[in-house]
Amino acid sequence: MKKLLTLTAVLALLYTISSLFISAKIPQKNDGSLSPKQNLEDVLVGGKWMNKSDGYKVSNESEVTKERYKSIDFNEDNTFVLDSAKQRYNGHWEIKGDKIKLSFGEKEVTHLYLNKDPNKSSGVYNTVKEKVKLSDRIGHIEGDKLILSDGYIYTNHSEAFSGIINFYEFTAFANVEFGNILMILVGLLFIFLAIKYDYEPLLLIPIGIGILLGNIPMYQVADFNLKLGIYEPGSVLNILYQGVTQGWYPPLIFLGIGAMTDFSSLISNPRLMLLGAAAQVGIFITFLGALYLGFAPQEAGAIGIIGGADGPTAIFISSKLANGMNVLADGTIVKNLIGPIAIAAYSYMALVPVIQPPVIRLLTSEKERKIKMKPPRAVSRLEKIMFPILALLLTTFLAPTALPLLGMLFFGNLLKESGVTGRLAETARTSLIDIVTILLGVTVGASTQADIFLTKSSVLIFVLGALSFVIATAGGVLFAKVMNWLSPKDNPINPMIGAAGVSAVPDSARVVQIEGLKADPNNHLLMHAMAPNVSGVIGSAIAAGILLSFLM
Repeated sequence: MKKLLTLTAVLALLYTISSLFISAKIPQKNDGSLSPKQNLEDVLVGGKWMNKSDGYKVSNESEVTKERYKSIDFNEDNTFVLDSAKQRYNGHWEIKGDKIKLSFGEKEVTHLYLNKDPNKSSGVYNTVKEKVKLSDRIGHIEGDKLILSDGYIYTNHSEAFSGIINFYEFTAFANVEFGNILMILVGLLFIFLAIKYDYEPLLLIPIGIGILLGNIPMYQVADFNLKLGIYEPGSVLNILYQGVTQGWYPPLIFLGIGAMTDFSSLISNPRLMLLGAAAQVGIFITFLGALYLGFAPQEAGAIGIIGGADGPTAIFISSKLANGMNVLADGTIVKNLIGPIAIAAYSYMALVPVIQPPVIRLLTSEKERKIKMKPPRAVSRLEKIMFPILALLLTTFLAPTALPLLGMLFFGNLLKESGVTGRLAETARTSLIDIVTILLGVTVGASTQADIFLTKSSVLIFVLGALSFVIATAGGVLFAKVMNWLSPKDNPINPMIGAAGVSAVPDSARVVQIEGLKADPNNHLLMHAMAPNVSGVIGSAIAAGILLSFLM
C-alpha cells in the first residue's frame, strides 16, 4: 500500500509539471470570432516571451558570463516590462496592422565597477548612475515567435516555465565551470589531509571549507550584486574578508601567539637567535626570484614572505603590497595576490613534517644529528618580563612598519609573563585566537574563487613558495653547521635546530625533535629548537617590515 501511494504521488507530480509546460500560451489561429487585432492582443499578453541571449560582462571586467534569458511581459493595459539580466525596462506597446511597436520609457541605471582606487576601501563598488532610454522597436509574430527589429527573437512560454528557468539560472548547476570543480577538489584534499594525517587541522579544515564556499558558482551579470559572494560588496563574506584585505586578523593572531609562547629557551641562549635570522634567507632569495619571473616589486615582496613559513605575516604584507589597489609609477595596478600567497603559506606550513626532514637529512651527517646540546639554563621571572618590553622597543625601532605584528606579539607575551593578567592571556591564547583563526581560514579559503585564483601567477607563487621553504630550511641548517664549527667543543650546536629557524611554530621544532630521536633515542632537542623557532617568528616580521619600508 505504501509503495502504491508513493507511485501515485510521483505520477501526480510528473503530471503537474508536464501540465505546466503544455499550458504554455502560444499564438492561436483566428477562428473568426475575434478580429485580427484582438487575436494579436490575446497572443501578446498570454505567457512570457523569452530569448536566450549572449552572456553579459560582470561589471567593467573582461570576463563574460554564461548565456542568459531575456523576457518580455506584456500587460493588458498596453504596458510591458523587458527583463534583461535583472535590469527591468518599462514601456508601452501598441498594434499597428500586423506589427507591434514597443516604446521604452527612461530608466536610471546604476552601473557597478570594482573599486581599484588605492585611497579607498576595496570592499565597495564604484557606482555610476546613467539615464538610459532604449530606442523604439518594431516586431511581428510568426508562429510562436516574436521577431523584433533589433534582431532578437523571443519565444512564447508559460509563466510557470519562465519561473523554472529563472530558478535554474540562479542554481550553481547553471553557472559551474571546470575551475570551480578543480578548486572544490582542492578544498576536499585539504580537509582530507587535515583529518586523515592531522596536518594542521586547525588551519586546513577552515581553509578547505572556505575553498568550497568560494567556489559555489553564483548568478553574475553586469550591474547586479547578489551580496552573497566574497567579492561582492555588502555580503557577509566580503565584510569578514576585510579582516584579511585590511590586515586586521594577522595582528590578532600574533597577540595569541605571544600569549602562548615561552621565550625562555631564547633568553637562555641568545646566540640561537642568529639561526632564526639565517632562515630568513628564503624570503630574500624568493623576492629576487619573483622579480626575475616578471612580478612587480610589490608583488615580489609579498611573495617572498612565504619563505618565512609564517601565514599571518604573509597575509599582512600582502594586504599592504599586493592587494589589487596599489598603483605603480607607470599606472599599472598591482595584482591582488592575497589568496594565492595565503594558501601557499599555510599549505607549506601544514607540510612542514613532509618538506623539512629530507632537507635536514641531506645537509647533515649521522654524527651531526647525534650531537647533544647542553641543557638551557633557568631563566628568572624578571628576565621573562623584561624580554618582551626590550624586544618590542628594539625591533620596532629597527622596523617600525612591522609594529602591528611585533607590537601585538610582545604585548601578548607580556600578558602571559607578567603574572597579573592571567585572564587576558588566557583569552588571547584560546578564545580570541580560535575565533580569528576560523574567520581567517574561511575567508582566505573563500577568496580562491576559480576565475580569480586559477591563473599563471598562482602557479608561479606555489612553485616559488616550495623553493623558498626549502631554501629557508637549508639556510638555517647550513648556518647552524657553521655556528657548530665555531662553537667550543663543550658547547656544541646540533645543526638540525637551524631548520627550526622558519616561523612554523612549533611544528618545525617538533620535526627537529623527531629527527633527533631517530638518530639517538636519548637526544631531546625540542627546547633547543624552540629558540630559533620563536626567533624565526620575530625575524619574519622584521623582514616583512624591511620589505614594506623599501616597497611602500
